Order: sequence, then structure tokens, then C-alpha cells
Amino acid sequence: MFGRDWHGHEPMRQRLFERGDLKYVVLELLMEKPRHGYEIIRALGERFGGFYAPSPGAVYPTLEMLLDMDYVTATEQDGKKIYAITDQGRVFVGERKSTIDEIRERMGGWWNPEFRHELNDMKGELRDLGRLFDRRMRLHWADPQKLHRIRDVINQARKDIETILGEERVKQ
Repeated sequence: MFGRDWHGHEPMRQRLFERGDLKYVVLELLMEKPRHGYEIIRALGERFGGFYAPSPGAVYPTLEMLLDMDYVTATEQDGKKIYAITDQGRVFVGERKSTIDEIRERMGGWWNPEFRHELNDMKGELRDLGRLFDRRMRLHWADPQKLHRIRDVINQARKDIETILGEERVKQ
């Protein structure tokens, strides 16, 4: 899965959170309102435009650790544990403001609504492109010359995107 892609390139992998960062993000979400575990997963998925959501195997142990640290409480509601930040948790978040700011900086545009909107639009465009390759469209693909031209366009788009991604990010 993490080997080379079908073009022989190394996949772009960037770890979104460093070890231990998730607890800060979870606490910040709980500062907004109490939530159950899957609401936390869903909220993070929304913040990342659907491109990332932590697994239950990451979120639930983090919540249990925060419970053990008395930074959150859990109450049962409709068969689900609802987690809420405690005063001690709020103090912890306040004391770690610089760490949380560093996480936000590292995550850059992930939290930015404009970024999320752009990513969602791009996902839609890619989905529409994928529909062109649907089984029902195969009869339109019989011309080898057209297929070659289409492959060239896709290959050039990939190269252009790699160039754009390789550009230095300008600090504002």
C-alpha cells in the first residue's frame, strides 16, 4: 500500500499529527461542545474536507487517556459515552497554547474553510473525471488515437500538479 505508485514514484506521505497531538485537537473540539467518539471523528473529517479522519483506534484510546488524566468526563446518553472537557482540561489546553498553535501552523490550511471548500470542489472534479471512465462510457473509448491523446492530457496534468506541489510555499 505504501510502496511505489503505478508510475514508480514514492507516494506523498505527510504525517498530519505528530505523536500525542491528537489529544490537543480532541480537547479543542470538546471545548466547542460535548461529543461522543464518532462525532469527534466526523468533526475532524469535516474540518479536513473529507481527506482525513482519525480511526476509532486512535480516538477512543485518546479519550480514555484524557479520562484517566481528568481532562474530560464521560456520561452515558442513549447508549453512547458523551465526552466533555473539564475545568482541568481547559487549564491544560490554556497552558499548552504554544503547542496547539504549533500544531495549527503545521497543519496550515487544513483548518481553513477556504482550503476545505477548494478540496471538496477538487474532489468533485476528480469524481466527474472518474465517471468518464465508467463501464457505460467504454463504447466511446474505441478510438486508440483518442485514448492516447487523453492519456497524454492526464499525464501532463499530473506533471503540472507535481510542479505546483513542488513550488516553495510563500509565507505571508
